[in-house]
Amino acid sequence: MFLSTYFKKENQSVTITPTQASDFAKSIAQDFNPIHDVAAKRFCVPGDLLFALVLNQYGLSQKMTFNFAGMVGDGVQLQFPDDVAEDFDIRDNKDKCYLEVHRSGDVRYCETQIESFIRKYVAFSGLNFMHILVPMMKQHQMMINPARPLVIYESMSFDLTTLDFTEVNLKLVEQELQIEGKRGDVTLTFELLSGDTVVGTGVKTLVMSGLRPYEEESAQQMCDAYESRRVAFS
Repeated sequence: MFLSTYFKKENQSVTITPTQASDFAKSIAQDFNPIHDVAAKRFCVPGDLLFALVLNQYGLSQKMTFNFAGMVGDGVQLQFPDDVAEDFDIRDNKDKCYLEVHRSGDVRYCETQIESFIRKYVAFSGLNFMHILVPMMKQHQMMINPARPLVIYESMSFDLTTLDFTEVNLKLVEQELQIEGKRGDVTLTFELLSGDTVVGTGVKTLVMSGLRPYEEESAQQMCDAYESRRVAFS
């Protein structure tokens, strides 16, 4: 499967190098968050890659919820058990939990369908920063620290009415930002479409930390830096 270059698995243990994580973030998710850079001081594996590995291992279920419980750093040995129930966790070899998963409904193990679903689902994430989060920050006149921008996943979920599709696209239908002190909770609601037919709905929640009053010049510099990273990679 196309994910094979982004992780290494021995028995039930999965490891992801910073290079693999960074390549996935940039190549597949088009996510240029510096926290996924190989040399980042606070490096972490993209939540989208953990999400993708779950689908790769356990198939696509009609209803799935992912709650992120910790940031996966370099050298973490994640355990992906062969047999799981509807509710299961992804933990490391020291029993620390990083991801809580709930799934229900029918399950499909079609590689073509799963690859398409992963690619479109995580590509939607790549649009978050420039096209969604920055306009929201400007609207609410609050912004993340441009020197240490930190936006992380809290949860993601979807509810499919059918699994009878090959490819899907995501369409944002609602966005919300709630601010409490220096923390911003972002909720993105979307539809999943196969052609013109809605085949499901979903929600992603993110956390923006270190919020401060919005400054247009600083925000623009942050956007320019993000765009330059994208251009340099491409």
